[in-house]
Amino acid sequence: MNLIDREYKNHVANCKKYGIPFGHYAYGVFVSVADAIVEAKDFIKRADKEALFLALDVEKDTVASFKKKSKLADLGKASQAFIDELKKAGHKTGFYVSHELYKLHGLDKVKSDFLWLPRYGKDNGTPDKKPDYPCCLWQYSQFCKVGWYGGNLDLNLLNGDKTLEWFNGENKSKPVYKTSNKPKDETYKLTKKLNGYTTAADAKAQKNKKTTVVPDTYYVYNRSNGMINVTKKKGVPGSWINPNETVKVNSKLTYHIVKKGEVLSKIAKEYKTSVSAIIQLNKNIENKDLIFPKQKIRVK
Repeated sequence: MNLIDREYKNHVANCKKYGIPFGHYAYGVFVSVADAIVEAKDFIKRADKEALFLALDVEKDTVASFKKKSKLADLGKASQAFIDELKKAGHKTGFYVSHELYKLHGLDKVKSDFLWLPRYGKDNGTPDKKPDYPCCLWQYSQFCKVGWYGGNLDLNLLNGDKTLEWFNGENKSKPVYKTSNKPKDETYKLTKKLNGYTTAADAKAQKNKKTTVVPDTYYVYNRSNGMINVTKKKGVPGSWINPNETVKVNSKLTYHIVKKGEVLSKIAKEYKTSVSAIIQLNKNIENKDLIFPKQKIRVK
């Protein structure tokens, strides 16, 4: 199906403009396992490169479409083929499926990085009836209101072990694996070298590219996603950085989580810095008067 939401490009443009993390979902209308793979490839081509995850949406229309040419018993296999195609392309994957369909047609056997279930209950804009099944996201109503939009919106709550940072990309931690084939991290104690601090892992982690990192820390290279975790205590999660990012010796990065009603001038005063300095540290802040609650910004 090649139909694209008429507001898709506007939403993406505004998310980028205001520094809002975003992902995409595609409504499945495939008619076979092979067709599901074709739809997934089309979805990947249309997806914006900055999308943090891609999700498949399976609902009654998907069932109606699929049963025209295939056995409904294979709907789960087709859905898995769709998601596997997204994963093969390197995307974090999600599976959204109607609550009443989840235990039908093998859909509860579909594996993805996160499961997303709607369960509305009274459907009056407030959380009411939780899903009967374990899931990462619970879409609790389709008649929700927010201050910055005039119409109704579907809103969701975290409902599992995935944090908000896991979804919005701030914590680039390892993806979901079965215990049997989960890659092991390699941990190295930093040693002093010339004017910086490097480790024996540099060659593996960055293909011989030197990186200067903070001294007196542990440097953990995650083979599954190519990211580096810098932590003060072995075995305790720290902050994740890109292998190509240079963290200067003795640098102390300070972040602030925006609270409701806060403005940049107040935050700058609290950290004894300036609004212009904060904006310079945060390339995603284009408008000094527009920041959001729970937004993570660097202040030093």
